[in-house]
Amino acid sequence: MSQKLYVGNLPWALNDDELKDAFKTHGNVLSAKIVTDKQTGRSRGFGFVEMENDNEANVAIKAMNGSDFKGRKLVVAAARAS
Repeated sequence: MSQKLYVGNLPWALNDDELKDAFKTHGNVLSAKIVTDKQTGRSRGFGFVEMENDNEANVAIKAMNGSDFKGRKLVVAAARAS
């Protein structure tokens, strides 16, 4: 079963493809989406990455949480149900 991750403190200029590329070294990324402001279309500084399974998600969390990514210290955790 796939696992969705919350990714915070993203660089403002990052796009969905760059976010996906950052995580694919840790497993199969099913989707990556940066949340944008509905009126301006600008990044809100966070997004979600969906990994193929829990094991890959846990590997990605351990590797990416707190890591420096393009000058920003990422916050990566399992996403909470909406």
